[in-house]
Amino acid sequence: MRRMRPKGRTTGPRPAGRLLRASALALLLGTCAPLLGAPDTLLGVAPAHAVEPDEILSDPALEARARELSAGLRCMVCQNQSIDDSNAGLAKDLRVLVRERLVAGDTNEEVIDYLVSRYGEFVLLQPRVSLGTIALWATPVAVLLAGLGYAVVSMRRRRADAPAVAELTDEERRELDTVLKRG
Repeated sequence: MRRMRPKGRTTGPRPAGRLLRASALALLLGTCAPLLGAPDTLLGVAPAHAVEPDEILSDPALEARARELSAGLRCMVCQNQSIDDSNAGLAKDLRVLVRERLVAGDTNEEVIDYLVSRYGEFVLLQPRVSLGTIALWATPVAVLLAGLGYAVVSMRRRRADAPAVAELTDEERRELDTVLKRG
């Protein structure tokens, strides 16, 4: 004999249970991914670089420096990709420029300073810590604290401005007791 299910119930796990299991699986894979491949890869798949063969320097040490620098520079077209990962024309020009400066004998800092002077701090994927960046990050916190301070002060003023509750007179208490006893 077949067992009947109550109406309205579905079989299988509830949607919240599925979401919880999917989140746990994503967390587990994200945590264990570096163990499955090289530290900078996800699940053993190497990241795609847009560096073309004609850009690669013959000196492996200079090429390694160029890759390191390129990984920290923002593509001005893609905006959330490094120039090392971007196929945009400007990214290629910047990669070539970085390599030319390295071949000319510039240090890593000199190459970065040159690009920042030409394109601004936005070219850096991780901006330098300066008074401007500290102000940029601190402003939302300061505004939030100011808003909380204003809320606390205004609540205290409302309490202070509220009329005091008068005590009941003896006659009012007797009347209240009679009403409550009847009621």
